[in-house]
Amino acid sequence: MGGVAFLDRIAGAPITWGVDGAPGWGFLMDRDRVLDEMQQVGLRATELGPDGFLPVDPQDLDPLLEARRMQLVGGFVPVRLYRDDLLAEELDYAARAAATLAGAGARTFVLGPASVLPGYDRPVELTEEEWTVFDRGLRSLMGICADRGLVTALHPHWAMAVDRPGQIERLLETSPVDLCLDTGHVALSGGDPLEVARIAGGRVAHVHLKDVDERMAEEVRAGERPFRQAVVDGLFRPLGEGYVDVAGLVRHLEASGYQGWYVLEQDAALVASPAPGEGPIRDAAASVRYLAELGI
Repeated sequence: MGGVAFLDRIAGAPITWGVDGAPGWGFLMDRDRVLDEMQQVGLRATELGPDGFLPVDPQDLDPLLEARRMQLVGGFVPVRLYRDDLLAEELDYAARAAATLAGAGARTFVLGPASVLPGYDRPVELTEEEWTVFDRGLRSLMGICADRGLVTALHPHWAMAVDRPGQIERLLETSPVDLCLDTGHVALSGGDPLEVARIAGGRVAHVHLKDVDERMAEEVRAGERPFRQAVVDGLFRPLGEGYVDVAGLVRHLEASGYQGWYVLEQDAALVASPAPGEGPIRDAAASVRYLAELGI
C-alpha cells in the first residue's frame, strides 16, 4: 500500500459497535447501520467481525462495501495452537477461516492465540513442551495463510496463550510471525505498546487501537473485576481518554515506515439499540478526531 496517507488507513471493527459473536454478549446492531456509521465517521475499511455479521460471498459483500467506498482488511480468528491433541482439528478450522477471509478479499489473518480455558479470567503459562507444539502449529498456520495470499498477524490478547511482555518477546525471538499490535490488550497485560513496537520493528503488520481505563485495568489484573464485565463497564475507552500513549505509538510507527492499517477496535457491549447519533458512533468519532489532531 506504499504511500497511502495515514488518515486513509483508518479502519473499523464491528466490535467497536458492540458486535461480538459470544452468546449473550449484548444487543447487536444491524450491519447496515454499523457500516453506515463507519462511513459517517470517515473510516475507510472494516474487519469481518463474527460469523454471519457480514456476508463472505463477494457477490453479496462487495456491493455493501463499494456503496460506502470501503474495503475488507482482515478478520480476528481464535485458534488453539499449543495442545498436540487439538492441533489437527484447530488447523482444519484455521484453513476454513483463511479460505473465507481470502475469498472475501481480506489481506490479513488476525490470529488470536486462544486458550483452552473458558473465558478471559485465567492467565495461561505454556510449558516448554506446549511452546514447542505452539511453534509447530503456528508455522503450519502461517503456511496455510500464505498459500491463500494472507499475512498472519498474531494478536497478543489478555488471557490468551500470548499476552504478557515476556511471552511476546519469546514469540518474536523464536518465530518469524508478524504481530497485530493491540494497544489495549498489550497495556492491560502489563506491557508498553510503544516498547513492543520498537522490539518488533518491521514485524508489526496490523494495529488495533483502543485506550484503557487505568483503574479498571488494575482491577482486572488483580482479579477483582472479570474481564467481560469490565468491557461492559467501559474498560476500553476512545483514543485519548485512557492511559495508553497512542500518539507516541502512532508517531513511532509512521516514522518507521509502517504502511498497514490502524483499526479502531474498542470492545463494547450494548444493552439496547442506541438513539441516532448516540452510542458507539460517538466514541468512534472521538477516536477519529484524536487521530486527525495528531497532524500526521
